[in-house]
Amino acid sequence: MKLKIAVLPGDGIGPEIVAQALNVAKAICKKFKHELVYQEAPVGATAIDAAGNPYPDETHALCMGSDAVLFGAIGSPKYDNNPAAKVRPEQGLLAMRKQLGLYANIRPVTTFPSLIHKSPLRTDLVEGADFMCIRELTGGIYFGRPQGRSEDGETAYDTCVYTAAEIERIIRLAYGYALKRRKKLTVVDKANVLATSRLWRQVAQRLEKEYPEVETEYMFVDNAAMQIIQLPKRFDVMVTENMFGDILTDEASVITGSLGMLPSASIGVHTSVFEPIHGSYPQAAGKDIANPLAAILSVALMFEYAFDLQAEADAVRKAVDASLDEKIVTEDIAAGGKAYKTSEVGKWITDYLC
Repeated sequence: MKLKIAVLPGDGIGPEIVAQALNVAKAICKKFKHELVYQEAPVGATAIDAAGNPYPDETHALCMGSDAVLFGAIGSPKYDNNPAAKVRPEQGLLAMRKQLGLYANIRPVTTFPSLIHKSPLRTDLVEGADFMCIRELTGGIYFGRPQGRSEDGETAYDTCVYTAAEIERIIRLAYGYALKRRKKLTVVDKANVLATSRLWRQVAQRLEKEYPEVETEYMFVDNAAMQIIQLPKRFDVMVTENMFGDILTDEASVITGSLGMLPSASIGVHTSVFEPIHGSYPQAAGKDIANPLAAILSVALMFEYAFDLQAEADAVRKAVDASLDEKIVTEDIAAGGKAYKTSEVGKWITDYLC
């Protein structure tokens, strides 16, 4: 099978972790006799510095012509610390989501036995937690218009907009994943306050009748935020709108013990993007200390969701589990033991696969 991917390392630690993830993808393709074709392109602060645009037309063309996108991270202190900057790296991320039609972000939240001690929650609460957060990605307050500030600068406004079609698309996707898992779906909204949330709930209640085999529950976002901490094992598949999903998925990621362990997939109309959730971590850039496992696990998601290659995805996850069992890990999860470099962890996993 020929696999054509666009590789967007991005900013901060992005190039370091993506390099290791790409090596793993190469090893898997060699092992399973696939042809891997890939090309790199700039995005984020790197692209601003090179071309003045955080998501250049050439990068978009490469993504559109690829079967999947392996993405690193976006963000730079150069722009984070300058609120007056007119062009920002994050604009590139939003543009990529919009132009590729990345309407759904999927974040599996799973615990790793060797890392449970690092979770801020008690072991009995998180041990065995395994749920999926599905976040709508191209609508809501991040994209709604009008958006801006008054002429005197003393008033600011953002608009939250959703259509029934956008909501139906993401909820049907969530039901599809629920059917493949434990057949439970939690729809998260704020229908007691927000008109957009009432539309979400109305659409979800209509679709619920089409999926009688799935247990559907509705939960206000503030309650969901508490339940993730109090009873994380109660969830199977959770679906929600853009801003709520942004906040809840970051909250959920912490319970596993390390941000450096969680991958994500953004499902698109044109192509899909696979990336770690941890961001650019500029303080670690160039030091060869960043955890590459989330990026490597994103490769597993890529094989599974973009190419329907389950055995290949399972092989990646098995290799990551083996590295954890052997304590071949970076400093963030070394727990006082030997800390390996980013490149050393990546090489160990690649060698394991060969």
